[in-house]
Amino acid sequence: MPLSPARQLAYKVLLRLESASGFAVDLLQGPEVSALKDTDRRLATEIVMGVMRWRGELDFQIARLSGKGTRGLDPEVLTVLRMGAYQISFLARTPKRAVVDDAVELTKGARKRSAAGFVNAVLRKFEPSPDRVANRDFDQLSQGDWDSVQRAFPAWLIERWEAWTATTTDSGKVEALRLAYAFLHNPHTTLRGVDPAADVASLQRELATQGVVTAPCEYAEAHGLVVESGHIQHTRLYREGRVVIQDEASQLVAELVHPAPGMRVLDLCAAPGIKSGQLAQALGSGTLVACDYSAARLETMAKLLPKWIPPGVRVAVVRLDAAAPLPFAMKFDRILLDAPCSGTGTLGRNPEIKWRLRPGDISRLAGIQAAMLRNAAPWLAPDGRLVYATCSLEPEENAGVIESVLDEMRDFRVLTSQELASEHPRLVPLFDARGYFSTRPDQHSMDGFNAAVLVRKGRGM
Repeated sequence: MPLSPARQLAYKVLLRLESASGFAVDLLQGPEVSALKDTDRRLATEIVMGVMRWRGELDFQIARLSGKGTRGLDPEVLTVLRMGAYQISFLARTPKRAVVDDAVELTKGARKRSAAGFVNAVLRKFEPSPDRVANRDFDQLSQGDWDSVQRAFPAWLIERWEAWTATTTDSGKVEALRLAYAFLHNPHTTLRGVDPAADVASLQRELATQGVVTAPCEYAEAHGLVVESGHIQHTRLYREGRVVIQDEASQLVAELVHPAPGMRVLDLCAAPGIKSGQLAQALGSGTLVACDYSAARLETMAKLLPKWIPPGVRVAVVRLDAAAPLPFAMKFDRILLDAPCSGTGTLGRNPEIKWRLRPGDISRLAGIQAAMLRNAAPWLAPDGRLVYATCSLEPEENAGVIESVLDEMRDFRVLTSQELASEHPRLVPLFDARGYFSTRPDQHSMDGFNAAVLVRKGRGM
């Protein structure tokens, strides 16, 4: 029988991820994947994301059943084994024989014919598990299940989460595993209605006629919708740009900027431009300067951004490095610094990140983020607002950065939770006692974001 096109594409994508070449969400939208039939595209996506989420556990089981470690295996052979192990163990409806046969053929096609017998022998030892860990609520998991969850992440990352969750809970271990478990599941697809005046209920009705069932977001209720079923990419609303895919937490970060008509707004690290578009729509009239260091990402933003900009908003797209001194000749009423970060709040969507990160990356990134915040702060006008945000869960990249920079800048302060609550009453559960905004997938069913709203004291303060 011919080799499954879904498995062939999944194999190619996983090999690229193994060499740290690109991100799964981008590679899975490439032309080869898009050319697949719908069922094959879904299977390829499931295999790639499942292997990256459970890679540590898969490697443990491969080593256990093969009687040898995975370190000495060629990347091609190990990728085939991971794919087969995931499908047999996690995809109950996938026939084991088809998985093993395709794995053997993939091995031969990778010019590793001598390893084909080994691949066949190892995968035949795997058995389907209808009651997999991923199918149950966290509170139903056994100690053995906890071990599987823990193995699905680098040990140093679990230990780090255990340490900082222990500062707010009685059991850091349980909280760290609860967080990890949330990242092992497919996150919701969340939409934002692009037109600020659009009625969310009417968008829901129109999407329903095109086969997509949605529900209003719990917090981003004005413009946010959670997809419950259907394929949003197949709808007219998505093709026309009337809705965009944007996680709820990301939408809320842009809401915290709270621009008013006529203001000057600076969006540093703006690409691919979805938050810039959201800011422009909230602004209505005024000036928006959107910046990024990546020329390729700016090119993408230049194509996407114009269709989201109201007629009354003047837009400038600037290439710059926010970690270097900024070149502006004017000050801004609002600044958004959505800083590049470790991305540990997005591991459900980008599971490859956990295998690329190293412990030293956290402090290195925190240094870059602090430099960006120091560079941005002087360009904020008196009584202006600067939102510092990351999609990282790590305290060093969030409170650590903010507090170290505030120690140097006495004319800045963080808005209190009471001040933010009066402005955003529905977001009260997301503000801590210090006024910091924080979301987690295990607690709020959205990506992990952290943010703080800094204000520059006016002359009369």
